[in-house]
Amino acid sequence: MPFGSYETSPEHAYSNAIRFLKEAGMDAVKLEGGIERAETVKMLVQGGVAVFGHIGLRPQAFSVIGGYRAQGRTAESALKLLEDAKALEAAGACALVLECVPAEVGKAITENTSIPVIGIGAGPHTDGQVLVYHDVLGMMEHEHYKKVSPKFCKQYASLGTAAVKALQSYRDDVLNGSFPSMQYSPYKMHEGEVELLEKELKRLLGDKTPSQKDVSEPETKVY
Repeated sequence: MPFGSYETSPEHAYSNAIRFLKEAGMDAVKLEGGIERAETVKMLVQGGVAVFGHIGLRPQAFSVIGGYRAQGRTAESALKLLEDAKALEAAGACALVLECVPAEVGKAITENTSIPVIGIGAGPHTDGQVLVYHDVLGMMEHEHYKKVSPKFCKQYASLGTAAVKALQSYRDDVLNGSFPSMQYSPYKMHEGEVELLEKELKRLLGDKTPSQKDVSEPETKVY
C-alpha cells in the first residue's frame, strides 16, 4: 500500500485496503512495519483482507531508518526483526517480505515462522525470492541510478543499454535524413491524384518557390 494510506489508523488502512481489492482487483495488500503494524494487520485480516507484511529495509521509511542500508546486522537488531515477524504472523499476515538482511537473519526468520518468507536481498534460505524487474532486466542506464542500484541484484539483461543505443540511432537517422525513407512511407495517393494535386498547387500558388525552413539541430539528450 502506498505511503500515507495505512499509517494513520487501522480504520484508515482498512478503508483503503477495501478500495484496493474492489477497485484495483487485488487479491492482497502489502504494508511495511513490524509490531507497530500488528493491530492494523489484525483488523484487515478480520475484515477479509489478505495481508503481506514487510520488514527489514522498509523503503517507505528509509529517511527514519538511516537510509537504504542493510538491517539486522547485530544480534539485537536481528532478534527485533524476528519479534516483528512473529507479531505479524500472530496478527494473521499470510506472508512476509524480508528485505536487505544478512543471510543468517533470513534463515533464522524463515525457520522460526510458519508463513512464507519472501526474500529480497535476504540470502538463499528464505521460502521465495523477489527482485524489481527494472534491476533484473537492466532497464535503467542513467548514471545516477547506477550509483544506487542494489548490490544484491543479479542483472540478467542490459535492456537499458540497448534502448539508449536504439534511441540514439533513431535520432541520428532523423537528423541525417535517412529516416523516414520511402521504404517507411507506405501510404500512396490514388492513381492520378498526385498530378491533380500538383496542378492545384500550381494554380493556387503560382510559380512560387517553396520556402526553406530554418531548422537548426536541437540539443538532444537520451536518458
